[in-house]
Amino acid sequence: MSIFLNSDSKIIVQGMTGSEGMKHTRRMLAGGSNIVGGVNPRKAGETVDVDGKLLPVFGTVADAMASTGANVSVIFVPPAFAKAAVVEAIDAEIALAVVITEGIPVHDSASFWAYNVAKGQKTRIIGPNCPGIISPGQSNAGITPSDISGSGPIGLVSKSGTLTYQMMYELREIGISTAIGIGGDPVIGTTHIDALAAFEADPATKAIVLIGEIGGDSEEKAAAYIKANVTKPVVAYVAGFTAPEGKTMGHAGAIVSGSAGTAQAKKEAFEACGVKVGKTPSETAALMREVIAKL
Repeated sequence: MSIFLNSDSKIIVQGMTGSEGMKHTRRMLAGGSNIVGGVNPRKAGETVDVDGKLLPVFGTVADAMASTGANVSVIFVPPAFAKAAVVEAIDAEIALAVVITEGIPVHDSASFWAYNVAKGQKTRIIGPNCPGIISPGQSNAGITPSDISGSGPIGLVSKSGTLTYQMMYELREIGISTAIGIGGDPVIGTTHIDALAAFEADPATKAIVLIGEIGGDSEEKAAAYIKANVTKPVVAYVAGFTAPEGKTMGHAGAIVSGSAGTAQAKKEAFEACGVKVGKTPSETAALMREVIAKL
């Protein structure tokens, strides 16, 4: 079992013929993902040879879905055109749209998210500015390396891409059911709470690691949700304990106002709800190993 992505997922890549799209299409295929085609209106009708697999290029997401049965799109479209690409995926009602693109204007992200809500949220959006989602041994939709962890009982949801990879690697001897990088922009699709709800409902996920970072209040909201709704053990890590006050950090969402949004405030919110918080990623992984040993 896994959440949102499994071995039956059929993936198309919007922007497959671009340099980043092609590089990661190759990596996803090598990792066992079922890539069934790409989307590029200017190259519709062409066929691309990706390491011996011939992949058709379609003019639209709807055409790709009709021809291949695709239910997942991974979006590598440049920022200026990303909003139109996501709206196209929403209009086609594809089940999952994974928006990898970094640097999408917040107004555009807010616009396509509002559009998705208005259309009934038939499409789950992950991202933007994220590494995507991987269910090891089953499928990988995004840029997470496929070989850093095997399948196992730990669900992982993270704002940070690189910390997703580190945590997967640190817990590789136990294994991951699904790892989701939700992105750190101010406006994102799938949230910590969305992932927590799905992991709680997934029988294969026995424990959950949550990685947050300074800025915003999504971690505080997640802590309250865990207390009220999650029965499985959760451990957390909050990036940014050593961030100097007033310093702008890498993620657009990492904005601290007074004490709200600080790593310490988030740590206290989690601990008040019974969630153990590691001071470093490695300490967080050690806490999870202790949890798994008691299950």
